[in-house]
Amino acid sequence: MTVSKTIFLSAVSVFTTSLFAQTGYWDKDRATSREIIVPAGERVVVKSENFPLGTTEFVYRITVLDENQQMANSLVSLLKSIPDPSGISQGSAGAVFLLSKISGDDKCKYAVFTDKDKSEDYRTSGKTEKACIYQNKAVSKEVKLVTGRSLCLNAPIVYFGFESDNWIMKQKIVLEVVPWVDKKASTGWTNENKKSVLELCGTSGLAQLMTDSESLCTCVLDQFTFKYTFDEYQKLLVEEKAKAFRDFGDNCLDSKSANKGLLTAIRTQVQQHFAAARYDKSIDLMNSAIFANGNANSKDYYSQGLNYLYSRQFTKARQMFEEGEKLDDSDLLLKLGKAHTLLLSDDFSRARDIYRKYKGENVNTATSWKERVKKDFADLKKAGFDSKDYDKIIKLLED
Repeated sequence: MTVSKTIFLSAVSVFTTSLFAQTGYWDKDRATSREIIVPAGERVVVKSENFPLGTTEFVYRITVLDENQQMANSLVSLLKSIPDPSGISQGSAGAVFLLSKISGDDKCKYAVFTDKDKSEDYRTSGKTEKACIYQNKAVSKEVKLVTGRSLCLNAPIVYFGFESDNWIMKQKIVLEVVPWVDKKASTGWTNENKKSVLELCGTSGLAQLMTDSESLCTCVLDQFTFKYTFDEYQKLLVEEKAKAFRDFGDNCLDSKSANKGLLTAIRTQVQQHFAAARYDKSIDLMNSAIFANGNANSKDYYSQGLNYLYSRQFTKARQMFEEGEKLDDSDLLLKLGKAHTLLLSDDFSRARDIYRKYKGENVNTATSWKERVKKDFADLKKAGFDSKDYDKIIKLLED
């Protein structure tokens, strides 16, 4: 008796019409296919092929054949028609059992172990207490999917023990085991392994400049997991890892749109450093993350100019404001920053000309030039920048 072709094709359609996402593959290269002869009334143990990294489930088929019987199709060839084992896991388990041909009259018992010693104990004693799967009722065929939290998935290989149910004649048993490899899991990037990369990234120079390096290090990690398996990553030399971190960091900070969120976060952290008077860190973070990667806009030049101004590096501050003017000559904050720098550098006449020129304008839709000058002078005084010329400029603006 055999399963009809019509019924088999119907079973396959259960899977193909489900349209489950392809997340892995049946690994035919590391499938087990063994024909075993079991002497009458005895037990034998057979080891599977090693499961590849990323094996999340496997299918096995056991068929007890009469002397002249042949298998209809190999298990691998049948499984090729099933794109994803999640179809089995989600309600179609019964279809798996249509993947084997009805066997002959002979039957056997079996048990599956993850430990060689336990399987050898079964061979001598027949005890199944230590098995991850066992079948104490003799069967002529068996097809099962092993998935989820099965203890049989806790080892890279399994051992099948068979006990003949024929006390007179030897038996021929065909064992087939096919692993399903999850593509993502096969890279070896477990949460623990990812954590090790994140921790290493957090010690990098750029990450140390940031108040929160999570967004940067997550981006770097994504590139490592895309380019390397974890095993390949571990085999990199120290120098190769360091270069990869630099290259991936640069990729995360270039001007492409995918990095806008990270660049925005860095600019926010620059402002946090500035507000806390950590001007050195603010300057270094801007140089490393914004200017070095060609991401600077006129507002970045203004921010960096303030960093230099408040750290009393007046020449560099003026240079920043003037470079920003080349990008946007209409940005009055750049003009204002330049005027402040000239004033504090004792170049009163040039500063006065700038303050006077824009006194009738707004620096933005809500703040007038005069209001912003008063606020900036108050901030400069608070930071320890005293000047006898502040009052002169205020009077100039009010005339």
